[in-house]
Amino acid sequence: MRYKFSHIALIICVLLGSISGFSQSDKQKKLEADRQRYLKEIQQINTLLFTNKKQEKSVITTVEDLNYKVSVRRNLIKVTNDQANLLTREISSNQKEISSLRDQLKQLKEDYAAMVVKSYKSKSDQSRIMFLLSSENFKQAYKRLQYIKQYANYQKEQGEAIKLKTEKLQVLNTTLVKQKVDKQKLVEENRKAKQRLEIEVKEHETLMASIRQNMTQYVSQIKTKKQEIDKIDKEIDRLIKAAIAASKKKAGKTTTKSTSKGFALTPAEKALSSSFASNRGKLPWPVERGVIKVRFGMQPHPIDKSLTFNSKGIRISTSENAPVRAVFDGEVIAVITSKKGNPTVLIQHGEYLTAYSNLGKINVSKGDKVTTKQTIGEVFTDSSTNESTLVFRVLKETTNQNPEYWISR
Repeated sequence: MRYKFSHIALIICVLLGSISGFSQSDKQKKLEADRQRYLKEIQQINTLLFTNKKQEKSVITTVEDLNYKVSVRRNLIKVTNDQANLLTREISSNQKEISSLRDQLKQLKEDYAAMVVKSYKSKSDQSRIMFLLSSENFKQAYKRLQYIKQYANYQKEQGEAIKLKTEKLQVLNTTLVKQKVDKQKLVEENRKAKQRLEIEVKEHETLMASIRQNMTQYVSQIKTKKQEIDKIDKEIDRLIKAAIAASKKKAGKTTTKSTSKGFALTPAEKALSSSFASNRGKLPWPVERGVIKVRFGMQPHPIDKSLTFNSKGIRISTSENAPVRAVFDGEVIAVITSKKGNPTVLIQHGEYLTAYSNLGKINVSKGDKVTTKQTIGEVFTDSSTNESTLVFRVLKETTNQNPEYWISR
């Protein structure tokens, strides 16, 4: 029965090799997807933030843009390096497997050749019959007949094993050649990316040196801008609370009697809310093209690391006067205007809300019903900084959500 165990062991080895290969392939696919995402993001950054060099930006804006670009570039270098390292490990593993397969093939071919010679010497029908007739009893004759069959099958199995290992060896050799080419490309790409990073870091450091000479003035500008953002955020929060109170009043509930802190929703509004929630991670972007310069949550300011700010949404840089779109069906519950800041549109989607701030033009009014991807206005382009940015927030009643978890990647 030796041939059966040999064949089973071969199949197990092939299967284990395949599973390991699939696992490595999955890791490579994920890393490649991340690399392509960072490459696309850098392309978007160059297109949206660094294309028009004739338009001078403010120093703060330029530093923020460079800071963001450097961060993405470092992520790209890291993921490319991870990819190259994984390929190195895969190449080493495949080289060892190729070496092992060659040794196995050599042994299999030697065994097979010996069997062929032995079979040739005793292949005549007469010798087989004599082997059977020389049996002492029927039981021994039956066993000898089974042995002859098993030996023939073993020869066949050995031939199949040689064929399988030869094919696997050919595949591994082809894969190895491709892996070496891919690795070389990644190494070369990383070399160029590091060169560009050095240039960007030097440019960033030069600008930061000029800022440090008059840091007090820049910090003052940062704080003024933060105060304007805080003012809008407070107004959004106030309007949401007012809308919750109004929904309860309309439903015949009072804030003192009702234990619920959220909206009193109609069946249609509940269905809309459920639909919005089911689209988490699949909502369209509020602008067709853009890059997220400021992310959600507490973070240090790129100019002065001692200053921190809590971003209740995300800040998306986009093209000049870019159309702003509703990310889901809903109703405009407020259009916020202020003397210093730019307008904000607040849209309700059941118990969820989305806010679109820093608009230059508005196409909707309070009470309007909007649909997914409907244009509600245009992004404001600041002539002093040449920035076109949209501040986008997602809330569940009065609780801020991370918009990046809601919009499509």
